[in-house]
Amino acid sequence: MRFLVIFALIWTGTTTAQGAFEHRIGAGDMVAIEVFGEQDLSPRIKVGDRGTISYPFLGELQVAGLTTRELQQQIHDGLKGDYLIDPKVSVTIAEYRPFYVNGEVRNPGAFAYDPGMTVRKAVSLAGGMTDRASARKIFLVSEASTDGQSVRVDLDHPIGPGDTLTIQQSFF
Repeated sequence: MRFLVIFALIWTGTTTAQGAFEHRIGAGDMVAIEVFGEQDLSPRIKVGDRGTISYPFLGELQVAGLTTRELQQQIHDGLKGDYLIDPKVSVTIAEYRPFYVNGEVRNPGAFAYDPGMTVRKAVSLAGGMTDRASARKIFLVSEASTDGQSVRVDLDHPIGPGDTLTIQQSFF
């Protein structure tokens, strides 16, 4: 089980030299691209189902799986020379793709992701657990999981954008 959790963390993001976790862009994320002094090259773009965005002058870019820093470098390199001498590019996540909570919660559904999200916070956003909910039967399917297997987690476990959390019933 630890292998799956570690693999999921490696797959969905990377750790920088400073120890900070970097998000990997995925379908449904809204990226904000800013090129200093170039309003027409500074859009907010939602990543499509295929993991691509359409960017002026550069066309369709495959961005799923990239960090914001990697996308920033790709746009910088694409614009430099032919279009701008030395573009100052900044890329941020303006809006993360949602995560999902279902099962024994008062208001199941999709919720906006914020960095630092935990199972406890997600359950709170879903209106809390019902009277039948089990605090020990909580399962997470990470969007990054290649096999789609659910992993049992506790209330303090981190969750990521696109993840699905299921709270099961307690028998007693």
